[in-house]
Amino acid sequence: MAGALSRIDRIPRLSRLSWLMGLYAENHDHLMRLFAPDRLHVGSHLSSIGDGLDLRLDVIECHRYTVELRLTYDLCDPVTGEPDPSAFVRLYRDARQAETTHCYVGRRWQDVMGMYPPPEALISHRMRMNTFLGKWLDYLAERGHSVATLRRVDDTVVPMRRMDVLPG
Repeated sequence: MAGALSRIDRIPRLSRLSWLMGLYAENHDHLMRLFAPDRLHVGSHLSSIGDGLDLRLDVIECHRYTVELRLTYDLCDPVTGEPDPSAFVRLYRDARQAETTHCYVGRRWQDVMGMYPPPEALISHRMRMNTFLGKWLDYLAERGHSVATLRRVDDTVVPMRRMDVLPG
């Protein structure tokens, strides 16, 4: 039979974009199970499990379909004075996705790759950030962080330089 596809060729392949969307969905599920951030009020929340390394979850903004938040340890980088590591996350309630928009203060994707990166480079960068978030959330769950260990600190988010991130 001419033109018949081999068994391997008939297996659908995930594109990198499909893989990234899968990461967003996994991160959403992890976040919802761990901290239910869509039910938290704007402000700072602290998860303490007695190991001396408290996790801070700042709910920056809540909208009808999105929640903007930051996860960080309650530590500051000695050079910048900013919380590090940090992951800024946009939770899409309706799409059940959680996207890491940037991981470092002042280091948006535009700062890392320029304004017009090739699509492959942008997707690779987003895959790295969102893989980092997934692994971090797994680690936090293994350590015992959860909605049960989370307590509200106050109504204000720790002051930070807020960067707007282009959608996409």
